[in-house]
Amino acid sequence: EASELVKQAAYAKFNETVELAIRLGVDPKRADQMVRGTTVLPHGTGKKVRILVFAKGEKEQEAREAGADIVGADDLLEKIQGGWLEFDSAIATPDLMSSVGKLGKVLGPRGLMPNPKTGTVTFEVGKAIQEIRKGRVEYKVDKAGNVHVPIGKVSFDVSQITENAQAVFSSVVKAKPSSSKGRYLKGATMSSTMGPGVPLECTTLGRHVE
Repeated sequence: EASELVKQAAYAKFNETVELAIRLGVDPKRADQMVRGTTVLPHGTGKKVRILVFAKGEKEQEAREAGADIVGADDLLEKIQGGWLEFDSAIATPDLMSSVGKLGKVLGPRGLMPNPKTGTVTFEVGKAIQEIRKGRVEYKVDKAGNVHVPIGKVSFDVSQITENAQAVFSSVVKAKPSSSKGRYLKGATMSSTMGPGVPLECTTLGRHVE
């Protein structure tokens, strides 16, 4: 059982993050084979997520009431342009995206740019905040054709790690591009922050036989 092996291999004195890496049979250079999406982990990530919301007026108030850590508009834009990045997830209302979009070079490389495809560009800011708090994670295939997703902490039960991994597998399979031919799930490993990668049997964990 991979989840058990990862827990046993963890040796750091801190509560290491468990990460799932999936190798996909896609060509990321092709726009029609870009795999990205979100899924809610049934047991969360085990991490306290700092949520920033770009909003004004009623939506600003809604974000505060929903428990956002940082809320604002122009003031936050200036702060981020100045190098401040003390948050883990960002949400923006559509009316502010023309301004937020100018932060693309700063937020994009760090995976912090709000995006309609991941539900972080929305007027339903309260709902978006709740989903992130519940354990919603985003993923995007990298240049090498891999997807990396945090699926918990080594302190989690084996069943919790396994069920979180299954949720990610299921979501990634649903996100398969129609233009992707041949074997889609090429391989996967699970590892803790400092531990070795443990190979997984994709078809068993994802319950998807190709």
